[in-house]
Amino acid sequence: MADQVRIGFIGCGGNARGHMATLSKMEDVKLVALCDVKPELAKSACEQFGAEPYTNHKEMLERKDLDAIYISIPVFAHGEPELDTIKRGLPFFVEKPVAINMEIAEKVLSAVEKNKIITCVGYQLRYAGSVDATKEVLKGKTITMVNGKYWCNSGVGGPSFWLRQMSKSGGQLVEQATHTVDMMRCLAGEIKEVFAYQENRVLKDIDCPDVNVVAMKFESGAIGSLTTSWSYEGDWDNANVLDILFNNSLLKWTYGDFTVKPAPEKLPEKGPSQSIDRVFIDAVKSGDDSQIRSPYRDAIKTLAATLAMNKSGQSGKPEAC
Repeated sequence: MADQVRIGFIGCGGNARGHMATLSKMEDVKLVALCDVKPELAKSACEQFGAEPYTNHKEMLERKDLDAIYISIPVFAHGEPELDTIKRGLPFFVEKPVAINMEIAEKVLSAVEKNKIITCVGYQLRYAGSVDATKEVLKGKTITMVNGKYWCNSGVGGPSFWLRQMSKSGGQLVEQATHTVDMMRCLAGEIKEVFAYQENRVLKDIDCPDVNVVAMKFESGAIGSLTTSWSYEGDWDNANVLDILFNNSLLKWTYGDFTVKPAPEKLPEKGPSQSIDRVFIDAVKSGDDSQIRSPYRDAIKTLAATLAMNKSGQSGKPEAC
């Protein structure tokens, strides 16, 4: 590998631009090729970051100077880009959720493991400084209940925007509150079964539920709930918030901090947050992926849970994850 890790991007939208901006500030990283099916997006990104534009990812992957790939595309577009990247033998970072269904995700996972590809999925909340301290507090304790919430608006774009189409995004549970579900798994263990109520109360011009309430059972025996809303126009203080009841105490977790009541004599100190991009680049350079907290194999468990929630909402029955 050259002195700099040479990166290609499949997808040049807003989320990808955030990663590009972070990577461009790393001395040991060089953005060399950026691809988007919309030529204007690829062109503007390349003008900003000094790379070569592409509109066909297969053509971009023919380059011999690529060391790793970032895949940041709409949910329904996952599958082929990952498999083509694996065929080239390149490590890849992929944004969540990893697919629109489990069939695609499992096909990609099989190829990843067969070819021993380093992967990292964009569950950046796992790298917050509050995570390790929270895990230390909960270690050896009996978690009794976990409540999560993700309340926000449904973002920009009209009814035809892919995010607001159930068949293309999976709705709020799959595309957005996936972060909350992933942190519930990270801090409280695997989810065994879910039962969901879904309604469209306000956003009548889309086919996605604008409110979801999910009950869940964890493998540990704990129970939990998740509430989400796309019809809340307030601040973002109600997104990715967890209340974890354990023993006789309550732990409140957010990305930035955590609190415990009743307060113990001493709490573990919150460490510094890590850059998920830095962790991935270091793994590519060293070939050691042990510091990646969100590899593909783990990420598809979060996808399975959110898909089961949608299935339960439609069937009116509990669904296994």
